[in-house]
Amino acid sequence: MTQPVRPEDMRASDAERELVQQWLHRAHADGSLDLAEFDARVVRTWESKTRGDLAALTVDLPNVFHTSAQLPTPITSVVLPAPEPVRTSGGRKALKVLSTIWLSVSALNLALWLLVSLLGGDGFVHPWFLWVAVPPGAVLGVLWWSTHPQR
Repeated sequence: MTQPVRPEDMRASDAERELVQQWLHRAHADGSLDLAEFDARVVRTWESKTRGDLAALTVDLPNVFHTSAQLPTPITSVVLPAPEPVRTSGGRKALKVLSTIWLSVSALNLALWLLVSLLGGDGFVHPWFLWVAVPPGAVLGVLWWSTHPQR
């Protein structure tokens, strides 16, 4: 005949570990745990096998469950907070800055090439400025093309 499993010997789920981690985070934010102890307890939280192991991590913290009998029942679903809206204006602004830098560097290299070609006396030299301008320009073009403007 099998013995019933004590509540503290029940296997802990990832949702319960996540809940304990949130409680530890709250305790750290309140000043009950320093950063090193918080980090160590979070590591032990994810290494815990049973609910009793999880209860031992929070037994000395205020406003947190203190005995294994108070551990939450198994959670069947976890409600996640709604994701924050994605900001897209920063990417467009970054592309504008990068494009301005690329245009400036390309124009400077073109001017240097023209000066070397016209004042060097050997006529037009190999257009080396293209090696500086075309590859980054192609990457920027693909980035501009792949980030559709907000309509």
